[in-house]
Amino acid sequence: MRRYLLLLIALLSLTPAARAGNEPDSLLRTLDRAIAERSLRTARKEELLRELKQRRDAQESLRDRYRINDEIIDNYTSFVCDSATSYIHDNLRIAETLGDERLRTESRLRLAFVYSLSGLFVQASDLLRAIDFGALTADQKLSYCWTRIRYYENLTRYTGDEALGADYAAQIRALRDTIMSLLPEDSEMYLKEKAFQLQADGRLEEAEGILTEIYRGQTPDTHSYAMAAMSLAKLYREAGDRERENRFLKLAALTDTRLAVKENEALLTLATNLFEQGDIERSYNYISSALSDANFYNSRVKNSVIARVQPIIESNYLDRIETQRRNLRRSTILLSVFIALLAGALAVIGIQMRMVSRARRNLQEMNGQLSELNRSLNEANVVKEKYIGYFMNRCALYINKLCAYRKDVSHKLRSGQIDRLKIPPKEQDREFDELYAEFDEAFLKLYPSFVEEFNELLRPEARYETTEGRLNTELRIFALMRLGLTNVNQIAEFLRCSLQTVYNYKSKIKSKAQPGIEHFEEEVRKLGQNTFASDSM
Repeated sequence: MRRYLLLLIALLSLTPAARAGNEPDSLLRTLDRAIAERSLRTARKEELLRELKQRRDAQESLRDRYRINDEIIDNYTSFVCDSATSYIHDNLRIAETLGDERLRTESRLRLAFVYSLSGLFVQASDLLRAIDFGALTADQKLSYCWTRIRYYENLTRYTGDEALGADYAAQIRALRDTIMSLLPEDSEMYLKEKAFQLQADGRLEEAEGILTEIYRGQTPDTHSYAMAAMSLAKLYREAGDRERENRFLKLAALTDTRLAVKENEALLTLATNLFEQGDIERSYNYISSALSDANFYNSRVKNSVIARVQPIIESNYLDRIETQRRNLRRSTILLSVFIALLAGALAVIGIQMRMVSRARRNLQEMNGQLSELNRSLNEANVVKEKYIGYFMNRCALYINKLCAYRKDVSHKLRSGQIDRLKIPPKEQDREFDELYAEFDEAFLKLYPSFVEEFNELLRPEARYETTEGRLNTELRIFALMRLGLTNVNQIAEFLRCSLQTVYNYKSKIKSKAQPGIEHFEEEVRKLGQNTFASDSM
């Protein structure tokens, strides 16, 4: 039976739910919960955007509308690229209306950036070529270079061509040199670009030191924090440190998921890594979430990257599901056999337990009866012992009195005092009074609570108030019955009354019994059990 139970526990421990209960990675569990709550976080982001749009519509100034449009675009850039594009076009129209070339250039740069994110590389390239780099301000030149870098990074991911990738990397290096020439050397942006340059040169330790300091300076639960974590993850990937790469990927993916960032590169990379590590189920969940985000964001780049790995992960996931289904089928059959065996064993045990339980109840009843019998015998023995002693003393006393009386009679007969032989009635009454007094004393020592319990059987108005240590005739009748004397003739002789008097007393007292007491005499025979004084007298 124990072996069956151990096997059953072992089978249950093999189920996916049991394995999930042993998952040690708290970051992954937190990320799972955040992904499960994506719809709620998306709804909050949409509510924020609705509020911004209401504020925008309430503005009369075009510049105020442009400024609030910028806020809307900032939120849409990582949320829905088509909507971001729409509001950038609105800002271009405002800039044209205002005749403000600076605002027009800023909007065109933003539009090129969003185009490169969504995979519209031709349109992004056309916009960037149309901009005169030499005529831009320093800030606009920085924005232009960053947009170009992102353009080439996305183009590299989209094409997946190593030869083109090398050419794009050279372009990115040149643009990064330009950015660094425009930034103060002590600024965070300069240090970040320097770290990327060091990383490209293979100087990973130096790059790690700079990126770690930048990461530590970010506020958690912000997009800049996620970007800093993602930069470290890429560095550790290049260094071959898969453990730390995954840790920062989890932090970046978790932060972007909480912020409803749909352009979530970290989640896609993490899904691929988990697939390589054999966590097929979680990898499938993450790649499905990444695909859902890409569709929501409407990014051709993300969709193309996902399209390369998603079928592989999905195929392995389905194979895993099918394997689990076969294993589950075999486990179910085996478990059914064990359950049938267990049910049979439990049925046998149940029958045996019922037999044991029934025997135990019978034994308890017999023990109870035996205990009651022993108590009754003990009580009877004590009563006999006490009253035999009492009556032996009483007989000895009366024999002595009889001898003395015989001598007195003989003496009076010899002396002719016949008229003095008559015993006075008072003398006889005194003798019986002493007999009853000693009987009452002996009985109340054996059953000290008899009178109190006897009164409980009677209605309140019919209860007896007795003198200390004495019983009246009615109580003596029932006291004799309590001692086991049931012969009415003997009771009448002992009390020096007629049979009818005894019957009258009994009927009178029974008529005063509490309602519901049907067997009065049986109840009387139970009185005093709890206070029976076996060491009395």
